[in-house]
Amino acid sequence: MNALQTQQARLNKIVSQLDQPVAVVLEGRDSAGKSGTIREVTHYLPTDLFSVCLSTMPSKRTMKNWLPFWSRKLPTRPMVTFFDRSWYSRAMVQPLNGWCTDKQYAGFMKRVSDWEGGHSNVRFIKFWLSISESEQAARLGERETSPLKSWKMSPNDRRALSTFDQMTILKERVLSRGGWHSLDYNDKAQGRLDFITTLCDLLEKKSL
Repeated sequence: MNALQTQQARLNKIVSQLDQPVAVVLEGRDSAGKSGTIREVTHYLPTDLFSVCLSTMPSKRTMKNWLPFWSRKLPTRPMVTFFDRSWYSRAMVQPLNGWCTDKQYAGFMKRVSDWEGGHSNVRFIKFWLSISESEQAARLGERETSPLKSWKMSPNDRRALSTFDQMTILKERVLSRGGWHSLDYNDKAQGRLDFITTLCDLLEKKSL
């Protein structure tokens, strides 16, 4: 087995022995590698011990009931739910694109810590997948021209580089609160290995 497969086998054993629900949040810039990481990490996991929650365009009702909506997405039994973007979209993607109001953003930033604390049965593990501006430009360029990846390209992706600095400010406000694990994802292969290794290390530690 290679290094990644060794860690995947390790994760299989850990997940089979979980005694509480675990929510694993993956946040990062467009093209950082969130979806690919989840596909890789869950490839060998028993299907009844994990789920994946994908980011979708929220309805007007969801936008008005943001945290209650996400409460219903959290795992309720010993298993892992991977979030490909999450409730933290309210703190990063939404204000960046003008999708939420200043009041909604401020309310989220004020309440999110208490909201997570209110789900004391769930263990939250949060990752930021970090890529440089030049790496994002290269990946988005490849995405736009690739017949295999062009379907991923959206108007928001095309705006991503022009809002790189604004996203940096927004994500730093979130990460400065603590509880996040930032991983270098300029090298996707190494990033995925670091991700699964860090996840295993954290899961083996007693939940705080």
